[in-house]
Amino acid sequence: MLIVLPPSETKRDGGDGDPLDFTALSHPRLTAKRRALARRVSRLARTPEEMMARLKLGQKLAFEVERNRTLTTAPTMAAMDRYTGVLYEAFDAPTLSPDARAFAESHLRIHSALFGLLGAGDPIPAYRLSSNARLDEPSLKASWAGAVSKEFAAHRGELVLDLRSESYVALGPIPPGTPSYFLRVVTTGEDGVQRALNHFNKKGKGALVRAIVENGDDFADIDALFEWGRASGHRLSLAPNGELVLEV
Repeated sequence: MLIVLPPSETKRDGGDGDPLDFTALSHPRLTAKRRALARRVSRLARTPEEMMARLKLGQKLAFEVERNRTLTTAPTMAAMDRYTGVLYEAFDAPTLSPDARAFAESHLRIHSALFGLLGAGDPIPAYRLSSNARLDEPSLKASWAGAVSKEFAAHRGELVLDLRSESYVALGPIPPGTPSYFLRVVTTGEDGVQRALNHFNKKGKGALVRAIVENGDDFADIDALFEWGRASGHRLSLAPNGELVLEV
C-alpha cells in the first residue's frame, strides 16, 4: 500500500541532518531531474526580485528566497517532519512512535514540486516551490509528469490512496490499471446533502493518515481498508465516480 500526500507551502526551519544528498532520497531514478531543478531554483534565487515574482511571494515571505539559494548547503530533516500546515499538523509526525514512523517511511510518499516523489523519511532542506510556480521551460509538468507516473507504475499491484490536490496529480498521474483511489473529505449537512470541505479537508486527511500509520496494517485492497474503517470509526465509502470518500 502507498499513501500519497501533497507537500505544504510552509516548512519547519533548520534541521540536524547533513546538507542535501540526492543519493539519499527515495526513487533514485528521479535523481537527475532533482539535481537539474535544484540548480535552476537556486540560480534563480540569486535574483531575489525575479524569484519572488515567479513564486508570487510578498515581502513577508522574502526569507523563502534565501532558503532556495542555500538548497544544497542548508541542514536537512525527514520530509514528514519538514512539512507543516493543516494536513501535517493533524498527522503530527514528530509524535509518532518508532514503529509508526517506520511504517510511514515504508508506505508514505510526499509529492514535492522540487524533488518529485519523496519517502516520508527522506532528508530534505526547507525550500519554496509550489506546483503552479512559473519557471522557464521545461515547466514543472514537463519535468515531472512522465517520470513520476513511471515511479507509480512500479507499484502497479499495490493499493494507492491518493490524497494530493488536483494540481499535484497533474505533476504525476497514477497510471491506469493501478488500484488507486483519489480521496475527498465531505460532511453531511442537516439537509442530508454531502458537501466537500476546504480547510477541514486537509485536517481530515491528516488525521486519517495518522490513524492508518499508527494501525500499521499494509492493506492489500480497498475492502481491507473499508473493514478497518468500520472497526475504527472512520466512515469511508466509494462514490459513484470511483473516488474514495471520507465523511467527517
